[in-house]
Amino acid sequence: MARRLVLITGASSGIGLAFARTYAAHGWDVAVTARRADRLEKLVEEIRLRFGVEAHALPADLADPATPEALQKSLLALGRTVDGLVNNAGYGLTGGFIGNALENHQTLMQVMMTAPVELIHRFAPGMVEQKFGRIINVASLAGFLPASPGDPLYGPIKTFLTRFSQSLHLEMRDHGVHVTALCPGFTYTEFHDAVGASKLSKAIPEWAWMGADEVAREGYVAAEANRAACVPGAPNKAAAALLKVLPDDWTMEFSAGQLRKLQR
Repeated sequence: MARRLVLITGASSGIGLAFARTYAAHGWDVAVTARRADRLEKLVEEIRLRFGVEAHALPADLADPATPEALQKSLLALGRTVDGLVNNAGYGLTGGFIGNALENHQTLMQVMMTAPVELIHRFAPGMVEQKFGRIINVASLAGFLPASPGDPLYGPIKTFLTRFSQSLHLEMRDHGVHVTALCPGFTYTEFHDAVGASKLSKAIPEWAWMGADEVAREGYVAAEANRAACVPGAPNKAAAALLKVLPDDWTMEFSAGQLRKLQR
């Protein structure tokens, strides 16, 4: 039987790259997509040599609404079907809501909401037909907060991804398709530097951080176990449980404190 294939978005660094290595280590072929073609080529070369599986680099920008269809066509041209999908691509904005052009917010929603939904809609029918599939949507512990500091859309988008994943989990669980929302907390990646939040990174205690490899491994295990949601790491699990019972007024004050740190 041919090896399963997983498509991973945002795979040029961080959690997406870690997922590519994790799936390859478990015998999956991988197709990776991101904007940085040079990094993707290095990654697929590493995966082929290290794990002995097929790896395909599909450079693309999910900000382009045509990208999900183009990715599907590229994989069909390779003669491959998608057995697993990891929607990991994402980023954050600085400057607040009115401090950014409307186009910036629209692009954020395209990359982190619209594109994941479309990719699932394109590939899930094939998973249902073969009665096997794995879908992981990388959300965030920020989705448990009523407000996200510095970027008012980031947290709500992650909340959407979590709730959408849970709903889809119910719809797909009798068809052999596992759907999981992965909700990591602070993770060592390029994310914080990319959004200009390195100062906040230094303000967070070391025990609160996890490595991208550890996050990806926990996400993989959760998807195989068909858990609707996964919060990796004991501190993050405790925080998620606490956020469910704390009044919104309290957690909004916490978010306000984080915003002040970003503005210093």
